[in-house]
Amino acid sequence: MAETPATPATPTAIAEPAKPDKGGYWRGTGRRKTAIARVRVKPGAGVYTINGKEVNTYFTEPRDRNFALAPLNATKTNAKLDVLVQVHGGGYAGQAGAVLLGVSRALKNYDPALEPILRDNDMLTRDDRKVERKKPGQSGARKRFQFSKR
Repeated sequence: MAETPATPATPTAIAEPAKPDKGGYWRGTGRRKTAIARVRVKPGAGVYTINGKEVNTYFTEPRDRNFALAPLNATKTNAKLDVLVQVHGGGYAGQAGAVLLGVSRALKNYDPALEPILRDNDMLTRDDRKVERKKPGQSGARKRFQFSKR
């Protein structure tokens, strides 16, 4: 039985940058708990709007604001890109997490060279935790009714 010669290892191909849509935007979708964020990114003056409001107006808590701005700060693209976000569902913390993931995915589509920076900061990993449902015959998801021996 003749052995086939081993094929030389080919270096992994660098991802081809995605093309922008008709409006010149790169898109990304982020989800967290029940919040969904649709993000569009395009080169510009650094305007960041969420549901038509400035990011500082929409997220009043510093923690949530830092979550939303983290991908741009990590990649140092906050003054070069315009970011438009439509987010709905969930609360402020869930929406901030959804925006973080959506912006990170849009940046990865915009420039694949930014992916290692985003991966190292855990910004491309979806947090899939959700609220556990209430079970029948119990007062909550895990809590039971009080047990009475007599």
